[in-house]
Amino acid sequence: MSAAAGGGGEQAWSSWPAPAKLNLFLRITGRRADGYHELQSVFRLLDWGDRLRLRVRADGAIQRVGASAPGVDAADDLVVRAAALLKNAAKCSQGVDISVEKIVPAGAGLGGGSSDAATILVALNALWRTGLELEALADLGLQLGADVPVFVHGDNAWAEGVGERLVPLALPPAWYLLVDPGVHAATGSAFQAHDLTRNAAPATIADFVSGAALENAFEPVLRRREPAVEAAFMALAQVGRPRLTGSGSACFAEFTDLAQARTALDRLQQGRLPVGMRAWLAAGAARSSLHLALEAWQAGRDN
Repeated sequence: MSAAAGGGGEQAWSSWPAPAKLNLFLRITGRRADGYHELQSVFRLLDWGDRLRLRVRADGAIQRVGASAPGVDAADDLVVRAAALLKNAAKCSQGVDISVEKIVPAGAGLGGGSSDAATILVALNALWRTGLELEALADLGLQLGADVPVFVHGDNAWAEGVGERLVPLALPPAWYLLVDPGVHAATGSAFQAHDLTRNAAPATIADFVSGAALENAFEPVLRRREPAVEAAFMALAQVGRPRLTGSGSACFAEFTDLAQARTALDRLQQGRLPVGMRAWLAAGAARSSLHLALEAWQAGRDN
């Protein structure tokens, strides 16, 4: 976490990570009366993602510097909405300038927007000194999206409900080969698909650990709907076991170490990756880089 002083008496900018995630499996076990789906999943945080720069303002204004979400008005941007939500909940008089270095592709199922919102909640809670506990921040985050709470808490986790009931889960070190097919998969459309399996038998953590629960309910839907997703799966299958993350379009394969992952990436890029797709490596994180940055910020403030 870094900071650079502004001129003319302005506050300093501070820089905060917004790590991406993978869903190592995703099962839909039912549908609630309110229309939301009951899910089971395992969230794996990555040591890779977006980066946000924040500068506290004394005048109370919340300003987006640049466009973190192309085509989205500032008032509708998740980062602006998250800042406003925290400001109102904490009755804070301060404001903030927000600049987002967008790395995570939209609609890929990697949690970019949700993670950005969580970083706003966690970082501004510290910068504004509003003093809310993580659980309160997670409750605010749930108003913005079902994936926000896991990023607020910052642990790999077993998830149930709509994704908000979390049990921290220790996962072994791993490296991931990710492929972005370049397709934006809309979450709402995916959940409305007529061929989506919504009544799978509930799994247990023991099922996941044994490898028995590794499917993603959206995989067959998107592979049928999106030729680019199917092509990405076929390419990844040449070097590893392909899986889909979330309800998005990104695909991944897991490897036990960096050497294996690099070998797979090299093979994929030597003629096996369809034109227009992007592939890269990311390490699984034992803990969120956002929380590591928060601890470093707190230690610097106390010294």
